[in-house]
Amino acid sequence: MNRNSYDSDITTWSPQGRLHQIEYAMEAVKQGSAAVGLRSSTHAVLVALNRQSGDLASYQKKLIRIDNHMGVAIAGLTSDARVLSTYMRGEAMKSKMVFDRPLPVQRIAAALGDKAQINTQRYGRRPYGVGLLIAGFDEAGPHLFEVAPSGNFFDYYAISIGARSQSAKTYLERYYESFANASLDDLIVHGLRALRDTLQQDKELNASNCSVGFVGKDEKWTVIEGDSLQKFLDILNAEAPAPAAGSGDAADTAVGGDDVAPMETDS
Repeated sequence: MNRNSYDSDITTWSPQGRLHQIEYAMEAVKQGSAAVGLRSSTHAVLVALNRQSGDLASYQKKLIRIDNHMGVAIAGLTSDARVLSTYMRGEAMKSKMVFDRPLPVQRIAAALGDKAQINTQRYGRRPYGVGLLIAGFDEAGPHLFEVAPSGNFFDYYAISIGARSQSAKTYLERYYESFANASLDDLIVHGLRALRDTLQQDKELNASNCSVGFVGKDEKWTVIEGDSLQKFLDILNAEAPAPAAGSGDAADTAVGGDDVAPMETDS
């Protein structure tokens, strides 16, 4: 029997031990515009590439505030991200009302993973088609988590998701050891460099198509965009053009263009 015989429902296993609908959800994340996360010993930073669905449309925002100490970047289905971010805000509010403290970042990452996992187990549901990068600061310091549609969540020093994210990962793997002692400005520039490697050759970063969010000790979640971001872009523009950090895998290359697949709605 072919693949289509086993992908009609999330509860159906293939003979190879795979759940194809989860794999399809992961593909939706790969089709989303890229997002990069990295952290130092004092800050966590998210950098996201904004897309527009057409020349007459505004750019889709990819960074979402959850609480004063936490924010997320998304890649995949924006509607699913909106539902999950609303859930996260509710959990953050409960923590303040019940425990009178900010919600620990690892706890919300685990809760979000549990919520995503339920949709991979129960009949009649589908996995969330969005990947999230969670940046936050709590009593244990700065955190950076990735939450996948499968329900898995991972703690990272630096990570990238979305289209052509392998190129950004190659850059991050090369320089991540220097991130721990980096200043906030240096961390932002590293994030923009990694994000630049995910672009097509005829594209470049500007104040409209990218956003930066950060949080740190005694610093609330803040988003930098527009004219406030220009000084960091000027640093990148002053550098000599560099080749992409990596060519990326075939899947990233296939979905990286402006002509995205139908499931891409965060364009």
